[in-house]
Amino acid sequence: MEGRCAVETLAEFGFSATSCTTQVKSCFGTDVYIRTGSEEVYIFNTQERKLTAVLQFPGPVSDLVESRDKQLLYVACRSGVYCVSSTFLLSRVQSSLADASPSVAQLKIPSECLVVEEEGVSSLLLVGSALLSVSQRNASWLLSVYKTPTQSEFSSYEMLSSFSLPLVSAVAHDSMEGNRELGRKPVLICVHSGDTTLPSSSCTSSSEATLTDGHFQLEPVLFKLLFGIDTALAKSPVILCGLPDGRLCFLPLRLPRTRLRVLHSLEQPVIFVRASVVRETDAGHAQCLVAMGEQGRVVLIKAVEGGPEGRGMIAGFTEGCVPGPVACACVDKHCVYYSTGTDLLVLDLSEGSSGKEEQGRDEDASNKTVAALQRPISLNVCRVIALAELTCNSAGEIQLLGLSCRGRLQRITSPVKRDDTGSSKLPSTQMGRSIRDVLSAIGDVCERASVLKTAIKSKNQTLKHLNQVLNICFLLTAKANSAEQPSIQEKPIRCHAVTTWSRLLQKDSLNLTCVLDNGSSYILERGWTLKITVFPLSCSPSAGGESSSTDFSFPFHSLHPGEKLEVSLPLAATGDKSFPITVSCSLIFSLAGLLGEEEAVSLPGSHSSCISLPLNTLTVDWLHALQVNSPTATHKNTTSQFYNITTTDTIQAFLNSRQIRPSGRGDGGGESAPNPEKEQYSARIRVSSELLRDSLMLKTSGLDQQLAAPNVCSSVLDWLLSEGPGGVKTGQRGDKISSSMIHARDPNGHTVKLTAKEVHVGEESLATVEVQVESSSMAAVCGLHHAVLSRIQTLMHRTTEKAVSSKRMQSLGIRQALQQDERLLQQIQQSRISGAFGVDVSAGQMTRSLLSVYRELRENPLVLI
Repeated sequence: MEGRCAVETLAEFGFSATSCTTQVKSCFGTDVYIRTGSEEVYIFNTQERKLTAVLQFPGPVSDLVESRDKQLLYVACRSGVYCVSSTFLLSRVQSSLADASPSVAQLKIPSECLVVEEEGVSSLLLVGSALLSVSQRNASWLLSVYKTPTQSEFSSYEMLSSFSLPLVSAVAHDSMEGNRELGRKPVLICVHSGDTTLPSSSCTSSSEATLTDGHFQLEPVLFKLLFGIDTALAKSPVILCGLPDGRLCFLPLRLPRTRLRVLHSLEQPVIFVRASVVRETDAGHAQCLVAMGEQGRVVLIKAVEGGPEGRGMIAGFTEGCVPGPVACACVDKHCVYYSTGTDLLVLDLSEGSSGKEEQGRDEDASNKTVAALQRPISLNVCRVIALAELTCNSAGEIQLLGLSCRGRLQRITSPVKRDDTGSSKLPSTQMGRSIRDVLSAIGDVCERASVLKTAIKSKNQTLKHLNQVLNICFLLTAKANSAEQPSIQEKPIRCHAVTTWSRLLQKDSLNLTCVLDNGSSYILERGWTLKITVFPLSCSPSAGGESSSTDFSFPFHSLHPGEKLEVSLPLAATGDKSFPITVSCSLIFSLAGLLGEEEAVSLPGSHSSCISLPLNTLTVDWLHALQVNSPTATHKNTTSQFYNITTTDTIQAFLNSRQIRPSGRGDGGGESAPNPEKEQYSARIRVSSELLRDSLMLKTSGLDQQLAAPNVCSSVLDWLLSEGPGGVKTGQRGDKISSSMIHARDPNGHTVKLTAKEVHVGEESLATVEVQVESSSMAAVCGLHHAVLSRIQTLMHRTTEKAVSSKRMQSLGIRQALQQDERLLQQIQQSRISGAFGVDVSAGQMTRSLLSVYRELRENPLVLI
């Protein structure tokens, strides 16, 4: 082709559309009807270059077809088929302009124009005085034939016949959804035998293959080979129907007992069916049928040599594939123009067809045709989703009307192929036009390249980000799945926390400051969220016996290697929470945070677009929740007594309700009058001094061992109140503890005393440090005793085990301690058996028995060495 394709924008409507829902059709002279996929149809005048009217129908419009005399317009929508005359439209437009309405007339089509009441009509075709419609009913396609009246009167049309074809199961669902949402619609055309004389439209001559829109004259030989001798003798028009399931069907319209039959299958939705001349003949009839599928599959149907004994003609089906997908297409004598959405391409059908070859050359011609299908010519026009039937101007150039996906109506002019190879020098006017065409094509290509460059850059950034996410996932899951020393290994991305007490509105509350430490070599970018789940290990009686968790989410945008993210959250108010409390930390990655909500939802299988990676679990116990009193002020004792008077301990109230006074140290207990002073509960833990010195690095060099004893005791208390298992520390505690006795308040306001002293145990006088917890609250004593044991257990895991001789273990009285524990176990079991078999044991006696066992266990602890 000489020159370049020229693109001229006629109008910009500003709507977004797809190839499934749009249609451009030239009707009523210079008017162009544009179907947008909604209830509206735009009427645009190409001569005046303006939008003249907007037709509004009761439902979404699926197809448009014009009558042969160009006086009627048939429109298919959800409720049926409407018939609108040109005189009706002209009068309504003129009356609208006379009423001083806006320049664009809004015409609402009345229900009187409904001529066919049929639900879900998707395609229309006019054949003489018959109107054909295709719709889907349950599990079959239905082709209905209606008789049109001789006069243009608005009345219901009479149905002459109907034909059905079952749906194929593989695409039944897609077809059903397509019809409901105006997806791919069936393609209808009518072919006539070349020896049939038919009235042609005013815009075409009788020598051309195209009669009116959707009607073609086919070479008689090919017509007879495809549809049979009976159809050819009856000179019956044949309806070709390309279905969304890929089948190409045909129906002889005037034969008795006719039915829909399948001619071929493309195995993909049929987008385009037309007839082409391919090669020039005297009659000018079409020698080829062309069908194109949505993914680019093409079938050419021609008459070729190859009858019995090498003589005669048969119908040859040549299949090939063009670069797809195919959004829309149109055809002239020799070429097919089709759009992929990103480019407009020209397919020359005359290549490989140079007349009736002998039988030996048919195979070569078929191979040339297949090769030509794979080499379409690009016109460098993008975003075209709908094409009208092409026309030729006075200069012999091909002109197409196209609609872009952005609602832009364009006139595309393509120069024709010329066989003469005369002077290569062009006139100045044609040269200037060629330069404009080149500049227009360059601008179009630059715009496409800019859009593609931006999209590629965005996708590269997204892939880079997803690569970081996968590396982080592998890093954390590899650490979690590692079997080597799971208790010692720490994840490179982990959390630690600090507890602090604050006072707001005369109410104390415990806060937790959680720090996310990125110790890896990767960046935590956009899309990550730190999730912290807080739940108590046990529930308090005030909570109704139910334990509930609380989730906190903290999205962040960027955390580089070595950086830390610090967040704060309320943990508990005074008396509101049961301790210990478990704090579970995890990282959540959401695709919506990276791609956006709409793009993430559109991804396949995106019902769960979040990834959860657990980090570590922290424990906040009673020692973290203590409020240590300052040792310099003497009035703190008064404050502690105030808390003892005003705060009622839950366990104490339970025991007092049964008129039992808990026994103090050295008191056997029993039922007596209430004591105005609250009884004190205590628990002791003994740990080897050598173990503490080795673990806490308290070894003294050159100093007297007697001076080291208070140092060990105060250091043990300071260590208990500063560190904890799982990376939780206590904040805002002031100076380092230098005393072996401290006073504090528990989360419920009770006074707590912690003392540490060095004692000698056993015959060999083994030096140990005895840590004693004392309080009027049994819950506080139990909780603090458990917290101290947890810290010592963690300390022993980090300490190298030392061998201890059996003689030394016996000297410490281990055997006697075990025997004593067995005796206490039998006592507990006896109490449970008595209660189970209904023995006369009062609740008070059972409570005193269990309390006595608990006190003995706490008063005679084992030595941790």
